[in-house]
Amino acid sequence: MKTDIMIAMPDGDARAFVFTPDAGSGPWPVILFYMDGPAIRPALFEMGERMAAAGNFVLLPDMFWRLGPYPPIDLAVAFGSPEGRQMFRETYFSSTDPVRAMADTGVFLDWLAQQPQARPGALGVTGYCMGGGFALRAAAAYPEQIVAAASFHPSMLATDQPDSPHLLAARIRARVLVAGGDRDAGFDEAQKDRLAAALAEAGVDAEVSIWAGCRHGWVPTDMPVHDPDGAERHWRELFALFDATLK
Repeated sequence: MKTDIMIAMPDGDARAFVFTPDAGSGPWPVILFYMDGPAIRPALFEMGERMAAAGNFVLLPDMFWRLGPYPPIDLAVAFGSPEGRQMFRETYFSSTDPVRAMADTGVFLDWLAQQPQARPGALGVTGYCMGGGFALRAAAAYPEQIVAAASFHPSMLATDQPDSPHLLAARIRARVLVAGGDRDAGFDEAQKDRLAAALAEAGVDAEVSIWAGCRHGWVPTDMPVHDPDGAERHWRELFALFDATLK
């Protein structure tokens, strides 16, 4: 079941979507679901429904909420040309960043703590594309609450930038799952090794891998690079992570 909601933020209202199992009244284990770059759309609703059908209370916030209402993003226009990609970065990605996203996450966690259908205490996060970076950052920012963090087809998780997510490894207490694709330059073998080493040094229970044949964005069904086999593997490994940590 999908419910459209608004969450009061310090500087406005953020739209978000809640997914719950069709039967029962909870409380259910909680998953905070970070969207990918193409933003809120039916393909993400399908994913939220599947997470809920596995017995979870799922919150999918619109991380571009500061833009106000916006029409569904046309993937062909947004990513079909250099001009489209530049416009998308300047319009949509400019509305959030890691600092604002983690401040937003604190409000989302407070909101979740007030929901009777959401099981109090430990929760899991999963993110895709830009949301994959948010998932790892959230695990570092809120280590007492987040016990599982998954990141799929992420980018720039282990770079030379001073705010690279891998530098936050020592703060993470969650069990971590990261999966990139071998046809995605945004998270290559060098980044994989660097992230895995940082997590291992910090004593984090983590699995970091690159999956053969997958491109950036292979999970959502509406992406041109959607890979059905890779997506199903993602579901198996994601639910195994959450079953082991949340249930």
